[in-house]
Amino acid sequence: MSPSIEDVARRAGVSIATVSRSLRGLPDVAESTRDRVLTAARELDYVASPFAARLASGRTSTVGVVVPFVDRWFFAQVLGGLERELQAGGFDLLLYNLGDTPGRERFFTVMPARKRVDALLVASLVLTDMELEALKTLNCPIAMLGVEVEGVLCTGIDDRAGARVAVEHLISLGRRSIALIGGDTEDPMRFTPPLYRRDGYLQALSAAGIEYDPRMDELGYFTVAGGEQAMSTILQREPRPDAVFAESDEMAYGAMRAIRRAGLRVPEDIAVIGFDDHESAELLDLSTIRQDVSAQAGVLAKRLLNVLAGETETATAELLPTELVVRGSTDPSRSSY
Repeated sequence: MSPSIEDVARRAGVSIATVSRSLRGLPDVAESTRDRVLTAARELDYVASPFAARLASGRTSTVGVVVPFVDRWFFAQVLGGLERELQAGGFDLLLYNLGDTPGRERFFTVMPARKRVDALLVASLVLTDMELEALKTLNCPIAMLGVEVEGVLCTGIDDRAGARVAVEHLISLGRRSIALIGGDTEDPMRFTPPLYRRDGYLQALSAAGIEYDPRMDELGYFTVAGGEQAMSTILQREPRPDAVFAESDEMAYGAMRAIRRAGLRVPEDIAVIGFDDHESAELLDLSTIRQDVSAQAGVLAKRLLNVLAGETETATAELLPTELVVRGSTDPSRSSY
């Protein structure tokens, strides 16, 4: 039978409360008493119950994480980066997957995270004023990944700037008829990349004096199949594009497949660039905008843990860099094949 805190108290000749305070490192215990308690705990091979310690401190040692979806590459990277940092800091991760509009409404109405978490991190959601006010009723630190909210810890990238760089790269190659395959900006989940990356695409076209053509714009819904369908639809129209910017690498993979099935060549007939630098991007020789999603999540987790530790963190947005990676899908001279 494992030794209990009562056994430690008896061996050290102190009260159970004194044992608890000593093991938690609280200041109101004499040094000699603390040493006696620690010696007794070592001799008995006593291990404090984390659950009991959490109850005693009033803390849960848990950070809640709210995501719109869990079945997409981006959010898998987010959760991986968060979990590594939280575990290193002695915290658990409690996941809330919204999934759809009813799930989102239910979360912000019921607020199931109440009294279950010490802090809450929301990934890639544009919140309504009502939703933000609901989060504030939790009375715990809040952090946002990929979205800037005044007075809230935020970390992410500049999606608009990354998209501009992607389209400017295509323009620098002499491409002028540039299609866009993106996500649904009217999606009720209000997932942010489709909004910001579309802005960057339009800004780059405007700066180059290229008129936006709605015939070049199709939704790919951030999937390979969606990207392939979108590209097939665009190829049925006139004029045919000479380049395509896909708002994610997965949509770009589908676009490349549709182009080749149509008997066209990448990049000679149509250059393709994606966004993310997914693990398969190099294998498929895809030019892309590289972002380190795991690092973004890790940085934000560290900032949140600093706040929970009582340190001062300025509630501003911290943007991590993106990088243009040129491969054979836009520049034949960079091809790996």
